Amino acid sequence: MHGTPCFQGTRVPFKNLIDSLEGGYPLDKFLRQFPTVSSEQAIQALEDAKDSFFAKIA
Repeated sequence: MHGTPCFQGTRVPFKNLIDSLEGGYPLDKFLRQFPTVSSEQAIQALEDAKDSFFAKIA
């Protein structure tokens, strides 16, 4: 997808998850909208983003 970070094995951009959560929607709603993304993938992506964020400010 032209360099856009997507969930492995899908064409679902990580940004879709962030936008959904920022919009106040729970994770399970995102997962229902994008069934090709597993719960484990979404949680791992969020954990990786958190770790990256804290590494930058540390």
